[in-house]
Amino acid sequence: MNKSSTMMAAVCYGPGDLRLEERPLPVLQEPADAIVKVTLSTICTSDLHILHGAVPRAIPGTVLGHEFVGQVVETGPGVQTLSPGDRVAANCITFCGQCWFCQHGYINNCQRGGWELGCRIDGCQAEYVRVPFADQGLTLIPSSLTDENALFVGDILSSGYFGAQLCQIQPGDTVAVLGAGPVGLCAMQCARLFGAAQIVAVDIDDSRLAIAQQQKLCDRCVNPLTEDAVSIVESLTHGRGADGVIEAAGGENTLELAWRMARPNAVVAVVAMYEQDQVLPLPRMYGKNLIFKTGGVDATHCERLLNLLACGRLNTDFLISHRTPLNGILSAYEAFSQRESGSLKWAITPYER
Repeated sequence: MNKSSTMMAAVCYGPGDLRLEERPLPVLQEPADAIVKVTLSTICTSDLHILHGAVPRAIPGTVLGHEFVGQVVETGPGVQTLSPGDRVAANCITFCGQCWFCQHGYINNCQRGGWELGCRIDGCQAEYVRVPFADQGLTLIPSSLTDENALFVGDILSSGYFGAQLCQIQPGDTVAVLGAGPVGLCAMQCARLFGAAQIVAVDIDDSRLAIAQQQKLCDRCVNPLTEDAVSIVESLTHGRGADGVIEAAGGENTLELAWRMARPNAVVAVVAMYEQDQVLPLPRMYGKNLIFKTGGVDATHCERLLNLLACGRLNTDFLISHRTPLNGILSAYEAFSQRESGSLKWAITPYER
């Protein structure tokens, strides 16, 4: 570990109050803990939600960040699958693996965890991080993958996979994805993986739609500011509507657009995180017999996703649009929050002394 007793970290003290400052190095607190040297991290939209004061459970004074890769430097006596020196990708959800909810696959509702890193306990936008329940929260990175290859496994790629999985996609289905940001782009890849024949990307940002098209992640791009998204989806499906809709945008009207694009008896998977309450206008929806599925990311497939990356079935390298050392993370937050043209994800490298 660092010979010093302190490290640099990005700490959120409340709405709009983010500081890069010195913090004590993390130490093991429980037998199942691991200490990880962060080799690459990134900023997530949910970090912005905390910074905007839209996550009531977030604790002020916490180091932000939950999406990272790194190297194990120390493990508690209860850790069984990891050793110092291991390269690992982190799961954004902390879960014990033992409680009733974990045993039934509901890891977001873990009685001893949930969204903890960067929300209620210190996260990864620092030089080192303590990871509770490390056997569940960290996954070994195959030697053929770089840190950048594996960076998004435990959050946005898992979120995209979760959205596609919720839709119960059948081979030949038409799937609409609202939001061509990082999660939406991952959802498009995963929808194809599950057998979708037609993927419609919907976003009001033409530069993001262009990325979806360039990466061959979709078959049709729609900007609802200039086109009638519902009519276009109906025209592609003989008037039925989309077999599945993944709502990854979280905009003011995107939930309504999602259910309107769906055919009767379709699944609408809501993986977006909203800052305002959403309303289901049940009288207008009556008769569509829609199934809504929503929740925090079910990030239980990290090993599978790493293997899919390693064999070339998935690729997230194109998502990295900017890079900066930890020294520049405050400027990176500002740029990320402004959604500068072409900005998708920032790769935050270690602090430079």
